[in-house]
Amino acid sequence: MPAGTATTVRVPATSANLGPGFDAFGLALDLHDEVRARVAPGGVRVHVQGEGADRLPDDERHLVARVALEELAAAGRAVTGLELFCRNVIPQGRGLGSSASAIVAGLAVARGLLAAAGAAGAAEHEVRERLLLESSRREGHPDNAAPAVFGGFTIAWTRGDDPTRPEAVRSVRLPVHPDVRAVVCVPAEQLATSRARALLPATVPHADAALTAGRAGLLVHALTSAPELLLDATVDRLHQDQRGPAMPRTAVLLGRLRARGLAAVVSGAGPSALVLVPARHVAEVEDVAAAEGGWQVLAVPVAQHGVSWVPGA
Repeated sequence: MPAGTATTVRVPATSANLGPGFDAFGLALDLHDEVRARVAPGGVRVHVQGEGADRLPDDERHLVARVALEELAAAGRAVTGLELFCRNVIPQGRGLGSSASAIVAGLAVARGLLAAAGAAGAAEHEVRERLLLESSRREGHPDNAAPAVFGGFTIAWTRGDDPTRPEAVRSVRLPVHPDVRAVVCVPAEQLATSRARALLPATVPHADAALTAGRAGLLVHALTSAPELLLDATVDRLHQDQRGPAMPRTAVLLGRLRARGLAAVVSGAGPSALVLVPARHVAEVEDVAAAEGGWQVLAVPVAQHGVSWVPGA
């Protein structure tokens, strides 16, 4: 691939689970990381602006670079040099899908470079299906990967026991009711997903599983057609209370918000909180978070599109 071949991609933040949709439901948020990439004569260099600029690696260890190099090699177009310019906006380590977004960005960078170099390419829907498969394989589950790839509200699942099969990962994208707004409350502290997952029990009571399954079904209806049901629809008994000891401030904030009738859940593995409300209640969420103190509140639209390749960039 010739030196100077370039591409630019944008990937949205995501919030997974949405309460009862554990490891299946996801929502893309209009908060994007951007990566400009070009093939270099030799070596890997990563320039990071924004989130993680003071701690992320600046060489082939950087997640976006590593994934892009692996995907190019898998396509038979390995390169020895790559330069990335990353403008990071998505908060990291706070349950907003930053790792999934980085993986999707790396895969998209590779596909963008292949297209720019004139390599025979698949149709866009086939490219996105590959991005879903490969990002889910690297993440271990598709709940963040699906909205990062397709945008909107997604339900994702894995078929069969072998996640490397092309047909193994599937997702559907559903329209979100136009009156639903996403408000994210982001704390200063971070929480590793591995630590949050370690708190989950191996088994749960049948009654808790049955209740959560019912609320997950209701959440699909609430998000797409009946926002007034969001509070009841976001009840979960599989993971949020179990993770509470690792994020006590989040647990308190969720309690305050839900007591006010606001549909608040843990965003992904936390510690951010996601609140799904009609537009008229956004200010109320901001007031509750301000009263608690120590929260950055981001009222963001649902991102209608997933990863995108920026023309002419």
